[in-house]
Amino acid sequence: MKPISTITVASELPDALAPLRDLALNLRWSWRRQTVDLFRSLDPQVFVDSGENPFAMLPMVPAGRLAEAARDESFLARMRSEVGDLRTYLDSGRWFQRTVPGEQGTGQGSSIAYFSMEFGITPTLPIYSGGLGILAGDHLKSASDLGVPLTAIGLLYQWGYFSQSLDRSGWQQEEYRLNDPADLPVEPVLEQDGTQLTVRVTLPGGRDVEIAVWKAQVGRVALLLLDTNVEGNDESARQITDRLYGGDHEHRIVQEIVLGIGGVRAVQEYARVTGGPAPTVFHLNEGHAGFSGLERVGRLIEGGAGFSEAVAEVRAGTVFTTHTPVPAGIDRFDASQLRGYLDADENGLSRLIPSLPVEAALALGIEEGGDIFNMAQLGFRIAQRSNGVAKLHGAVSRGMFQNLYPGFDVPEVPIGSVTNGVHRRTWTSAHMDDLYKKALGDVDISSMSDWSALSALTDHELTSTRDALRADLVAMARKHVKDSWLRRGADEAELAWTDHILDPGVLTIGFARRVSTYKRLTLMLSDPERLKRILLDEERPVQIVVAGKSHPADRPGKEFLQQLVQFADDHGVRHRIVFLPDYDIRMASVLIAGADVWLNNPVRPEEASGTSGMKAVLNGGLTFSISDGWWDEMKDDAAGWTIPTADVADQVERDRIEAGALYEILEQEIAPLFYERDARGMQRGWMTKVRSSLVRIAPQITAARMVRDYVTELYLPASRAAGAFAADPVLAGAFTEWKARVGQVWSQIAVRDVRLEGTTEDRVATGAEVTLSAEVDLAGLADEDVLVEAVLGEVADGDEIIDPQLIPLRRGDDGRFAARFALAVPGRVGCTVRVTPQHPVLSSRAELGLVTTA
Repeated sequence: MKPISTITVASELPDALAPLRDLALNLRWSWRRQTVDLFRSLDPQVFVDSGENPFAMLPMVPAGRLAEAARDESFLARMRSEVGDLRTYLDSGRWFQRTVPGEQGTGQGSSIAYFSMEFGITPTLPIYSGGLGILAGDHLKSASDLGVPLTAIGLLYQWGYFSQSLDRSGWQQEEYRLNDPADLPVEPVLEQDGTQLTVRVTLPGGRDVEIAVWKAQVGRVALLLLDTNVEGNDESARQITDRLYGGDHEHRIVQEIVLGIGGVRAVQEYARVTGGPAPTVFHLNEGHAGFSGLERVGRLIEGGAGFSEAVAEVRAGTVFTTHTPVPAGIDRFDASQLRGYLDADENGLSRLIPSLPVEAALALGIEEGGDIFNMAQLGFRIAQRSNGVAKLHGAVSRGMFQNLYPGFDVPEVPIGSVTNGVHRRTWTSAHMDDLYKKALGDVDISSMSDWSALSALTDHELTSTRDALRADLVAMARKHVKDSWLRRGADEAELAWTDHILDPGVLTIGFARRVSTYKRLTLMLSDPERLKRILLDEERPVQIVVAGKSHPADRPGKEFLQQLVQFADDHGVRHRIVFLPDYDIRMASVLIAGADVWLNNPVRPEEASGTSGMKAVLNGGLTFSISDGWWDEMKDDAAGWTIPTADVADQVERDRIEAGALYEILEQEIAPLFYERDARGMQRGWMTKVRSSLVRIAPQITAARMVRDYVTELYLPASRAAGAFAADPVLAGAFTEWKARVGQVWSQIAVRDVRLEGTTEDRVATGAEVTLSAEVDLAGLADEDVLVEAVLGEVADGDEIIDPQLIPLRRGDDGRFAARFALAVPGRVGCTVRVTPQHPVLSSRAELGLVTTA
């Protein structure tokens, strides 16, 4: 019998429990276990049935249980304690307020706008796919903990990223689940009349797209989420925010228009309706939000600025972070596509961004040749400050984008680095967190850099904790493998073996990340027979737990995954190596905590940073990695193992050599140390290495350290630069005029008659002083417009100066530029003289790409 209608039955919270809704709506519970424990105790089964979602569970709890809890003084006392703790957390001054209370433009009167295509905060808000989103989520959590005045902007996807399963052959299957805002921990941002805040973008043909604005509260940080699934939009407009990384190039462009252009409009309107500060610094987390810069340029032009002045002012307050060292990872669009979306009128001005000159805007992102628009190049050209996400990645990025700064050697390309980090509270297991509290005290350690007290943890404490975490991982893996086989079509009667896979006492290797070719999921399979011997060794067995998703369009990645799954299906080794489908935050928290060793073997230097291994470190796991990403700068033999990189061009041969090194280290170093026991049965050598990792590596890999670096190295300088434009209405015009004047005459600048005095037959004694001078024709520019420098350094093959030392030259009474200095290090030293532009607005001597050398 079919119903004639359906209704939803939901429980209503009694007044006494009303604060539970506020607790559920602030995602601080995702890193505060006491709050999660409170919701779990309300109804443990409903908590599980809701997907461990405090917000979604409340209407699912039976009315009788809610009434009982409303009379339970013990429960009410715990609830009031959590509410009080949250209020204290939100109201108290934090690191930012203590450190920069008087910074112009950075106190309570301004904020940072942080744009990202995805945010991984909790599985209950499924708007993330992997590393970029998890990094962005950890950034928000640590910004909240540190009191950084930040507002984030992303998209509210109707379907989010896919859920992963396997077919019988081990081939990845994708399934999308609908995100109903009513079940998500988000609220509509309301206008003063009670209606939901919306903003609008106009696509070609005069097609208006309405964008609803929602808010997720992440501690102190408001995360604004943009949604085009709005009544009144046509079907294609409603589908713009349908799926993360879904669709073709056209779909990607309109998503990035909504994020960038709609995001700027949303954050400005949010400041209006809340009475809060408008952002002064805009941080673009990858190039997806590059259109935000064009929107801001257009707004300034509408206010009377010229294009060049507007770009200069926008650049001053913009920070751009690139996350890929691989050109294929950058969004690149056909320039004609973007020309169509910018939709020039008869005057060449955009209908999408009023007042913006279309061709001048396109020039900011056009690659040489004029046919391709590169979102990373737009990011670098629209932001005055930019960074990679590890020191090595910064160096690689400087090489990748050297062509944007002609005339400058790679080390001087103005792309810095801020190494990624992970949010300690989120990624530290309860077992391990208890050890942190025991050793360091129950305090906020987000600003602590000295964790040496962890060295006092005993072998017994660490062993019992690590054993418990490994056992939790084994239990989770057994359940996931059984569930996966049921979905693959197996009968439950044939799956008794899944109850006995893995062993809580065996050395456990973890490997989990996005499955793409450069991450080399299958490197461990290079010699299958040798791997089997390692896994099945009777005295020192090894077990491996693998997880990760491949992008739906990445067929080579899917083939790698299938190879691994088929190997793990083998009856002879399936108890020692397993693949866990549908990797997400919840699974990751158990896997990274339970692994004794975290394996990372990308093709160097194609891993920008990587953060999964950092999470393992926080839980007492040890690192086993290629020298790439974050491990390249922090590798420490006392805290892990480094797989040597083969210096060969052929990738097949390189894989063979590096796989051999992987096997050798695992067999001869890692496994023997793990199974070595002292007279008391303790892993003394292993736990010594664990303590070294916790004391020496863990403090460097926290997101708190990362966010502090962003604040001091990028946000504060950007805020001061933006503040200078705001305080001086003529600065943008004056700078633009100066830049035009300098650019017009730069080709006429010349360095002549360079003299090096104090040498004898081109030789000089170590430590002796010499004088370098030159005649410099500035083509009418003033001395303060330029920086004249001596460039000194060791001469390498090809007569190139390497690792140059720069010494400023000053004009003397004779009109020549000169400096006197000592040459302290023996060797063959090369020298020259160069001239670069100099202006207070510039943050780097390479910024304009102008240089003249003798």
